[in-house]
Amino acid sequence: MHSARPHPRGRAGRLLLAAALVAAGGTVAVAAATTAPAPARAAVVLNDSEVTANLWEWNWTSVAAACTDHLGPAGYGAVQVAPPQESVKLPTGADGAYPWYEVYQPVSYKLDSRFGNRQQFAAMVAACHNAGVRVYVDAVVNHMAGTNNPAGTRGYAGTEFSGYSYPAVPYGAGDFHRPGDNCPTGGAISDWNNEAQVTSCELLSLSDLYTEKEAVRNKIAAYLNDLIGLGVDGFRVDAVKHIRKDDFAAILGKLNDTVAEGRRPYVAQEIFDGASNPALQARAYTGNGDVLDFAYAKGIRSAFQGSISTLANVPNWNLDAPSANVFSMVTNHDLERDGVVLSYKNGTDYVLANYFALAYPHGKPSVYDSFTWADRNQSPPHDGTGRVTDTVCGAAWNCLSRTTGVKGMVGWANAARPVKTVSDFTAVNGNVIGFHRGDRAWIGINDSGSATTATFATGLADGRYCDVISGVAAGSGCTGGTVTVSGGRATVTVPANDAVAIHVNARPGAGPSPTASPTASPTASPTVSPGDRIATTFTVTANLAAGQDVYVVGSIPELGSWTPANGVELAAQGGGTYRATVDLPRSTGVEFKFVKLTTAGAVTWESGANRTLTTPATGTYAVTETFRGDTVTTAVATTFSVTATTVYGQNVFVVGNIPALGGWNPAAAVALSSAAYPVWRATVDLPANTAVEYKYVKKNPDGTVTWESGANRTLTTPSGGTRAVTDTWR
Repeated sequence: MHSARPHPRGRAGRLLLAAALVAAGGTVAVAAATTAPAPARAAVVLNDSEVTANLWEWNWTSVAAACTDHLGPAGYGAVQVAPPQESVKLPTGADGAYPWYEVYQPVSYKLDSRFGNRQQFAAMVAACHNAGVRVYVDAVVNHMAGTNNPAGTRGYAGTEFSGYSYPAVPYGAGDFHRPGDNCPTGGAISDWNNEAQVTSCELLSLSDLYTEKEAVRNKIAAYLNDLIGLGVDGFRVDAVKHIRKDDFAAILGKLNDTVAEGRRPYVAQEIFDGASNPALQARAYTGNGDVLDFAYAKGIRSAFQGSISTLANVPNWNLDAPSANVFSMVTNHDLERDGVVLSYKNGTDYVLANYFALAYPHGKPSVYDSFTWADRNQSPPHDGTGRVTDTVCGAAWNCLSRTTGVKGMVGWANAARPVKTVSDFTAVNGNVIGFHRGDRAWIGINDSGSATTATFATGLADGRYCDVISGVAAGSGCTGGTVTVSGGRATVTVPANDAVAIHVNARPGAGPSPTASPTASPTASPTVSPGDRIATTFTVTANLAAGQDVYVVGSIPELGSWTPANGVELAAQGGGTYRATVDLPRSTGVEFKFVKLTTAGAVTWESGANRTLTTPATGTYAVTETFRGDTVTTAVATTFSVTATTVYGQNVFVVGNIPALGGWNPAAAVALSSAAYPVWRATVDLPANTAVEYKYVKKNPDGTVTWESGANRTLTTPSGGTRAVTDTWR
């Protein structure tokens, strides 16, 4: 949302996890089962990347599939998703569609929206984490639904409300700025350079929350902490310009650390440009987090619709904030409708602009994908109730983030990340340019209708490289074009309306490798006595072709010192799962990956960054993973049903000893639906042929957790099909 012109639409410390014996009926703020340990944070390894895919208004099922099949394997660091809270359900337009902007009008903080329910949201976050991708949520915390909505309007979960009364939160009249509070008649903003008006008056008739009040701050923080508890890693915060900076800082100070990484959630603030008052410009807000750079997106449009040689002058542009404080973009949902930036409607200009934004070292780059539109209020594809249907790339949905060229440029950006400057910016003519990032990566862009051949300084070591725009580096060579560097220079033909890009991690025959160069060359390690070793179990789910076996290979001799043939073969366990136990040195940091190896010696490395672990000082250690790059379908749909009575505000979850059930971490537990109360139910995909331990927990509104009593429950999934368990709360 932004406020450039009116249009309708709307740390504190993290919960400490303790191992404890839970007495029957006891309510304690711990995360431990009776007989199972609870780790302090989820056992996931996230991609080391600053690139975000903004899948705007995709439903949760589609986001989960994108993370698993495309974003994780390509190396994206995060996915940004639309507002997940219950929003107003507005009357349909003449076309029978519900307008897209209604999701920016919250009715409650229930996770029941056009994009799915709480269980589907939690499953999406877990799937993205398992693929190595963080999840950033579009958070709407400045306001609630409009005071001008027709009487009887409800939210998508059926919640009733009226202007200044939102009982499901609850918010009442005293929780909002009211017309007359430093505002003109009617309560709307009239002076967009008056900080008091901009932060206290109503934006587009939306009920403006009184964020000076501690009770309001606590409720906003509770909503964000609920999302963090489900694994959310950060927030794109809507309409931050309309919240006082100290109020927003106070809210951020109440947020828990993230579950996956145990750090402050990432924050990108929407501070729409246009104000002449320095206090209302983006630079004034960087103390609370990064800011979206609208000026950068507009400058890119000007270059690609004029002369891209002007991109040499980016350092002299009047940008919204320094690179270190920026979440950068080519477009977003507001801008593409206002026509002030490029969009998918601009064809190759838009594609090339995204290549440039991924290559240029300004901010943390993002790639935007959403639905196609003819009218600015047009809804995403949906069923008859307004719920958004699954993404099908093509006529109705844009999927630039999964194209070969953009995926290749994500890898390019990751390879170039250590170098924050551009070197040898070369303008062959007004519409053909090239530059490199130190000795890491080079790109040439041709925004004209004719192919151009020129010689460029690449900064790269001599040798052959794969063009990541037209293909990938594979074990057998390059699937697309190649570039030969000699004396640090290369003569390259850049096709019309296209680009060529190379980097140090894309060499013919290399394929996905452990690292560009292993962190240390393998050397003979000191003799380790049996008592100094930890039995470490590696389990991976993988799709193997005929004649393939799967191995774990790593940075130490016990795992083959990055030589696949010397790695440890994993034995089949059934259902596409493979396992081996290896004695590793205790208290040792290890990098590793899984590889597929044929009897002929052909090697297929899994995609993504090296996995890491640190063995403990005592006991045993286990890792359970999915081979990155595989689409694994071997799963058993398992329905959990438990009869449990609750008090107002309580919810019931199932948690267990495997990642799909949160790994004994209640913050990552699976939410059960109360639709058939007092029976709570959810269906979860569990690995086939697997023994599972689980328990039910109740979560209270204040974040405390109640474990049911008794021993861990158990089940064993079959080799396929479905499984169901019916229980009663103990």
